[in-house]
Amino acid sequence: MKKEVTTKKIEEEMLKVALELAKKGEGALFVIGDKIKYGRLLKQKFKPFNMFDKGARKVLVGLATIDGAVILDKKGNVKDYGAMIKGTKVFRGYGTRHSAAITASQNGNTSIMCSEEEKKVKIFKDGKYLMQIDALEKGIEKQTGGIATMLETVGAGFIGTIGVAAIAPALGIALLPGVVLFGGSYYAIRKIIEGFSK
Repeated sequence: MKKEVTTKKIEEEMLKVALELAKKGEGALFVIGDKIKYGRLLKQKFKPFNMFDKGARKVLVGLATIDGAVILDKKGNVKDYGAMIKGTKVFRGYGTRHSAAITASQNGNTSIMCSEEEKKVKIFKDGKYLMQIDALEKGIEKQTGGIATMLETVGAGFIGTIGVAAIAPALGIALLPGVVLFGGSYYAIRKIIEGFSK
């Protein structure tokens, strides 16, 4: 009997691949979703496959280093690679990969980007920059399950900048060294904690 594939599981596995690439100083963009507007930059030589297939991780690492994005659906099927995100808007202060990640993350999609210069993994959801992970943080690859849970638990627009310490233990959110979350949630988290204490 085949295990059910969840968005959390897909994000967790993609974080592992992204951390591996970022640690090596490789740039890449993965987009997970079913409503992604893109075009192909090159002819596809690989037939669509699932990221959980045997040997798929090694292929994903190789495909990710090709210019363009790797496109996955919400079941973990790798639909395309070398993809150019259509309608990419240039965002001031961001490079082309960042801009493509932001644009592609709209409509309920998730973008996971590896920054070659910074050796960081950046996560975007619903057009918002949510999280940055330092690929060089010791043992961070063992924390991908916790990071995926944070992504699932706290959505876009609900996350605040966080250091190493846990700020919301009442919510069961364990924040990890090397992970920085972005957004305007200080007040949202405070209201939820106040709600628990009533």
